[in-house]
Amino acid sequence: MKKLLIILLAGLFTCSLNAQKAEPYTFKEFKKISATPVKSQDQTGTCWAFSTASFLESEAQRLGKGEQNISEMFVVRYTYRQKCENYVRRQGNAGFSEGGLAHDLLNAVKQYGIAPESAYPGRKDPTKPYNHRQLEKTLKTLCDELVKQGQNGQLQEKWLSRVDSVLDQEFGPVPAKFKMNNLTMDPIGYRNFLGIVPDDYVNITSFTHHPFYSQFVLEVPDNFSNGQFYNLPLNELMQCLNYSIQQGYSVEWDADKSNLGFSAQNGIAIVPDKDWKDKNKEEQAGTFKTWEPEKNVTQEYRQQLFDRQITQDDHLMHITGILDEAHSGVYYIVKNSWGEISDNKGYLNVSEAYMRQNTISFTVHKDALPTNTRKRLGLEEGDVNIPKGSTGATTEPNDNQKGFDKNNPQVVPGKPRMGPKAKPGNKENGELVAPKQ
Repeated sequence: MKKLLIILLAGLFTCSLNAQKAEPYTFKEFKKISATPVKSQDQTGTCWAFSTASFLESEAQRLGKGEQNISEMFVVRYTYRQKCENYVRRQGNAGFSEGGLAHDLLNAVKQYGIAPESAYPGRKDPTKPYNHRQLEKTLKTLCDELVKQGQNGQLQEKWLSRVDSVLDQEFGPVPAKFKMNNLTMDPIGYRNFLGIVPDDYVNITSFTHHPFYSQFVLEVPDNFSNGQFYNLPLNELMQCLNYSIQQGYSVEWDADKSNLGFSAQNGIAIVPDKDWKDKNKEEQAGTFKTWEPEKNVTQEYRQQLFDRQITQDDHLMHITGILDEAHSGVYYIVKNSWGEISDNKGYLNVSEAYMRQNTISFTVHKDALPTNTRKRLGLEEGDVNIPKGSTGATTEPNDNQKGFDKNNPQVVPGKPRMGPKAKPGNKENGELVAPKQ
């Protein structure tokens, strides 16, 4: 009996120790950039439009134009038209879906301008949620019909007017002019008023199947418009993200949200070191609630996941700041477009490991990049040494290698804590220095 009591007490003591080890995530705001209220894309595949419009709204605030409310549907309508034309001209040999990328919105802004939400809500009843499921089917059926007409030599000269008719029925006719601040403007004038110059924004990514410091057409299904992306080593890509936010520039983010570790309902995204199947029930229940170590995501591991189609392009969001998590350092403040869900009201706290693993690309203002990176990419004149070889991470020093801006030496959190639950830093993840607590 005494022996059994000792065993039970030992078990209770072990459980008590395990309970003490389960510590919640603790976040401290390090840098936050102004952003407009969270919206919902509802039943549409237009995250690319919502995230990039939010990104441009923050850009307008950075440029001193105050809080703006850009109509996502204004550019969605024009982009759907471009998709239809692309599909028909390629004789049906092209993808057709609601998806897109950040440069699709910027392309539309460059060609057609911007409209405020008040001038173009983009739906017949603004009180009802967006839903483009039937629209996608209708457009696809029409485009297939137009392809057949073209193949039979029967395509009418003004065939795109049939596409316009469907789009006008769903979104409403596009306004030629509208009122803003008691001024009459057109979409081009409104874009110019906001100070948005689409050519000033660049897409950057990081994959080893193309040479670093070159441009290439990113091979993801939603890149229907064959947009070009600058290729950087992963470490430098992450340095650019930190540097941009430090300088007051938010970042548009194309990512994979389908892998385990992304939880919009809990407002967090992580890459747990222990796989779900290897966790016990207590550990599974604590996922997203109590801190746990994360995987070390290298350039090679990231490439493997992309090549195996585990990391894919399936969601775009808006990065608006940096957090310091008490156990592991850098997390990112990310604005989603699924409404004000979770305690974070539509935002997510995204770990550095998740960002390294699941980023497809970033879209940023070219001035948000460190000087050395701009020179390497040919965005700014000046001598710079580019590491030899077409693959592998660079060891060339960067202006922001230690997380500092020469002219404004702020510190970015990032070095993992050396406490009982934290892993020591390494060459890949330990380049940035954590702020004092």
